[in-house]
Parts: sequence; C-alpha cells; structure tokens
Amino acid sequence: MKNYVLTALLSATMLGSASAATLVYGGNGEPVSLEPGNITDGISITVQRQIYDTLVDFKDGTTDATPGLALSWKSNPAATSWTFTLRKGVKFQDGTPFNADAVVFNWNRFWDPKDPTGFRDQGRTYEIMGDLLGGFKGDKTAVIKDIVKVDDYTVRFDLTGGNSVFPVVVGSGYFGIASPTAIRAQGAKYGTPASTPVGTGPFSFVSWKTGDAVTLKANTGYWGLKPRVDTLVIRSIKDASQRLNELKAGTIDFASDLTPDSLSAVKADKTLTAVLKPSFNVGFVSMNNKNPILAKQAVRQALSMAINKKAIADAFWNGLAVSNASFLPPVMGWANDKSVPADYKYDPAAAKKMLADAGYPNGFSVDFWYMPVSRPYFPTPKPIAEAIAADLSAIGVKVNLKTEDWAKYLQDRNKEPGFDMYMIGWTGDYGDPDNFYGAYYGANASDDINYNPASLQTLLEEGRAALTQDAKAKVYSQLHKLTYEAAYRIPMVHSQPLAAAHTYVKGWVPSPLGSEAWNKILLVGKK
Repeated sequence: MKNYVLTALLSATMLGSASAATLVYGGNGEPVSLEPGNITDGISITVQRQIYDTLVDFKDGTTDATPGLALSWKSNPAATSWTFTLRKGVKFQDGTPFNADAVVFNWNRFWDPKDPTGFRDQGRTYEIMGDLLGGFKGDKTAVIKDIVKVDDYTVRFDLTGGNSVFPVVVGSGYFGIASPTAIRAQGAKYGTPASTPVGTGPFSFVSWKTGDAVTLKANTGYWGLKPRVDTLVIRSIKDASQRLNELKAGTIDFASDLTPDSLSAVKADKTLTAVLKPSFNVGFVSMNNKNPILAKQAVRQALSMAINKKAIADAFWNGLAVSNASFLPPVMGWANDKSVPADYKYDPAAAKKMLADAGYPNGFSVDFWYMPVSRPYFPTPKPIAEAIAADLSAIGVKVNLKTEDWAKYLQDRNKEPGFDMYMIGWTGDYGDPDNFYGAYYGANASDDINYNPASLQTLLEEGRAALTQDAKAKVYSQLHKLTYEAAYRIPMVHSQPLAAAHTYVKGWVPSPLGSEAWNKILLVGKK
C-alpha cells in the first residue's frame, strides 16, 4: 500500500509526563453516537478515537497500518481468512480484561442482526457494515462469513471471498472495541448522552452535555503512550467562523474544518499555526433513482453539465481544493480510467438542450438538501448549495433548498422516499480505492440513490480481492468509467482541509484519515 506521509507542522518538542492541563478542541458539531459500529460521521469518529482502540492502527500522518489492539495479522494465500493475534495485558477503562471474547462480542454486535446486544429493535442500524463490509450475517453480499475465537488471544475472520484490504477496514475509526461489561450493563442506552462509553483508549469518558461538549479525562492505565494532558474537552461549535473566533480568543486550543478563506487570518495571527491536512476526501452531490425525473440518465448528465464546478471551487475553497471527474482523491489517480474526461463538461446550453430532448423543455422542480454542519469537503454548505442551485436555475430547474439536523439528515437520506438530491462527502478511512467506492456504491451503500447494477457489485468484489496495485487499477478504472457515465454521484471537490492550533500545542500530527488519537499532544506554555 502506497505511503502518504504527512509532515508534522506541529512537532513534539517535549516528551515528558502528562501536564496538569486541559486540552480544548473546537469540533464542527456534536457526535451522533459514542457507540462503535453505529456511526458514519466524522465528528463521532473524532470523539470515539479518544475512548476506543481498534484492532489495527495507522502510523502517524499516514495510511500505513500498524499494530493496535492486535499485535499482528495474517491471511491464508487466497485472503479469504484473516487471523489476528491480540495484545495481552490490556484492560478496558472499567477493569474488564481485553481478550478474544471482547473482540467477538463487539464484532458480532456489528455483524449479526440477531445478536441481542445489538439492540436493533431500538433503532441501531450499523449502517457502516453495509458500506464497508457488504452487509450483515446471512446477506449474499456480506464480506464476513464467520467470526471465530481461536483461543483467548487469537481471533479469526472467515470471509465469503478474497479480501486484501480487510485488516485496514477493521482498523477504521468506526470499529472501536468497547467493554462488553459496560454494554451489557447499560443496554440500549449505550452510546447516548445518558450512558458511560467504555473502551481501552487513551481517554476515559466523563460527560456529554448535549449541544455543548464531550469531556474526557486521561486514562492513567492506558496500555500505550499515556496522555500528556489531564483533561480533553471536545466542544460542539457548528459555525466555522465561530470556531476561528474562539481560537483567536484562546477559548479553544485547536480546531479543524475552518473555512478556506480563514487561511490569511490564521497566518496573520502570531499565536496560531495553520495546518493544511492532506487532501484525502471527496465532496459530491447525489441524485435519487426513485425520483422519476432523476431516474433518467440524460437528466442527470444534463445537471452535471450545468454546474460550474471549477468556478464554485475557486469561489469557496480559496485554492485549497481541486475539481475533477473522479470519486477518488488525486493521490489515488492511478486507479482512474484514462479515457474518462478530466472533469464533467460545463456547458449550460448543451445541458438545457439535453433536458428538452429528455422531455423537460421548461425544466422541473427538485428538492436539494444541504448539510447543516461544515465538513472538510464542504466547509460552507449553504452558500455552496446556493451556488449550485443558481447554476441549475439557469437551465430551468427550480431548486428547493432544504436542510435539517445533522443526525436526522444522515438517517433520512436512506429512508423512503429519500432525498431527491443532496450534498454529502467522504474522508478516507484507509488507503485503498475500495474505501471510497465501497462506501457509496454497491449493496447497502447505495440505498440513498437506489442504484446498484450487478456489474457494479461484481467490480467492487473483484477490487477487494485484487492483491496488487496493477490488478486493482484494472478493476477500479472500470468502476470509474461506469459511475462517471451513470452520473448518480457528481464529485464536486477534493479539498485540502484547513486546521489551526495555538503555537503552544505540540505533538499534533493530523491524519489524512480524518481522526487520530490525541494522547501525544502536549501543551507547552499555555496560560
């Protein structure tokens, strides 16, 4: 797997013990849940990554796999079975021993719809299992066939087919390992603000004040590098300009997902350091096949030609984004089809003619949903949505802009009848094209657009089984061409997210994967 090395702009200059200090992060909203396996959003991962560990971790600032709760892993020659050797002597924050039983307990909750501790009758969906691992126990498209305890510190995952990326999938931030004792004791409220989430991670849960902040404390019994601060507060600050103002005022120590036009203000402030994260994401517009108008390929292609993507990128990303016709970030360009144009053609006149030829000479009306929170790929969602709507109105399409609470937004996009059109995006969880295509195409992952031809599903499975980059490129180039022509998801940008920290924040190495544990951060000279 190719390395994506991120230079640490904020180096650790002191390696002493934890200082009696409080580290405050400005988050772009509040988590949807603190229950592993039952999230798809970035802010939930950010918080969970501090509480929980995963079986596989990633080296600082890269997508390179490294031991986490598993010391090692190996597959059979066909990569249809993966065996993980677990770390010994680790305890959950409530004193429960970490072992194979804990791993099987957690993964059965994610995977088995009949597992009573999954609390699916209380609204749990474990959507990410469908997105990244094809589905659940018994599904024809599911990646996992069985989960086996080999001995107290060995677990084997038997798969339905060859899968070369399985270890890094289970290492993604969705799949933290929680205390079975805590889940059994707290039941269906586990992961909610009324619960006490328990993992093996560097920080322990203290409180979650809805709409305000999640407060954590250093886990002094952590098996790895113990935190260098006593307390970690992750505040919910939805507005990016407010995050910047609070950063400048010193009420928070560091923040991510600032608006691109904040870069000059950050650089002008001598107390702050700008951090440009690697571009490892995609922001896009999705269209629903259940809408009879959008079900027509010519209509979708016309809409793709009506949006001036380059102008929008220039206007809202301040040079910190690129626009192209690929679902993959530029660093994965090796997996693109060279016959596909560099970007969707911008031609409003041709788009208007295509609509007329498709039976809509006077256009049509459509609901277009925009996210209520800033994300790395869409830092200012509402004005971006307004710009898209203006472009579409120029070809006669009446756009009704809508939004709602973030947690409900994520749920409703997959509920009948779904959204006509909506903005969404993805920050990579591991360094393989499977993570991008598999998260939004194929069985379960495409419920929001209701488009999953058999040929696409086959290609996804072939991509996961491919063992070399050349073999993967042959598969994903076909996926690139197929999805480009289908035009159900229109890539808008691949952004370089802007973050910032006070100069006294040392040891922060942002991950291209969107979240990292903050046990290495040290505050030097904070007043």
